[in-house]
Amino acid sequence: MCLIWGTTYLAIRIALETIPPLLMAGIRWIVAGGLLVAILKLGGERLPSPRAWPSLAVLGVLLLGFGNGAVVWAEQTVPSGLTAVLVATSPFWMVGIDALMADGERLTARRVLGLVIGFSGIVMLVWPQIRVGEGGRAFLGGVIAAQIACVGWAIGSAYARRRGRGHAKHENVLATAAFEMLFGGVFLLVAGLAMHETARLAFTPRTSGALAYLIVFGAIGGFTAYAYALKYLPIATVSLYAYVNPIIAVILGTLVLKEPFNARMVLAAAVVFGGMVLVKDTGS
Repeated sequence: MCLIWGTTYLAIRIALETIPPLLMAGIRWIVAGGLLVAILKLGGERLPSPRAWPSLAVLGVLLLGFGNGAVVWAEQTVPSGLTAVLVATSPFWMVGIDALMADGERLTARRVLGLVIGFSGIVMLVWPQIRVGEGGRAFLGGVIAAQIACVGWAIGSAYARRRGRGHAKHENVLATAAFEMLFGGVFLLVAGLAMHETARLAFTPRTSGALAYLIVFGAIGGFTAYAYALKYLPIATVSLYAYVNPIIAVILGTLVLKEPFNARMVLAAAVVFGGMVLVKDTGS
């Protein structure tokens, strides 16, 4: 999940060169969900019954409609690296919202310290690249959109965890993920059509390739891994992907784009992993 999602910020940025944000996200999730449903049907797997559709629709809208759609929207005006930093605040939202629930995981001082240390490492990692441009209101709108994404993702994740403890714990993870993709994709597609994004819709080999990558790897690979992790891992552990993604981005930049890798980046990575250890510890 971390390896795949660490590359999607770049793919989203490329796809946005000719494909409007909401339509791009809607096409991504509808195609991915449709492919998964077809594969499951061919394999004879049981799909969620209509009784489960309302809760899956809620998850699709929260996790993908807001959680992913707002990230895509933010990347129109906010650089992908800075977007990754803003989305890295999602562990605060995830762990905090979960702690407010009656049966939520206890928010210990050790875990809070881990979150603070981990986020400090993120800031150290990308600080030289953070630049507030002249976009003004547009830039601020992107920053707000990124935080809306975090809130939607956090609420959806908490709801998914609790839903998975009931009758849904026997459902096929791939099947539920596929339906969430379909519902979230339809929500995004309708929103894109309502905003008349079709007037700006165009495809090039470059943007089509980025969209295909987001569908196959980012959606089918990454999101199904996330759905599986939500079902079987503590929420604090699952939230760590937000810390790992920027590190993956730095490694890719070094290997593919020949970007510098210096002592500051090594130290920042060490700080991030130190925070991860504290957050993952559910003991005290």
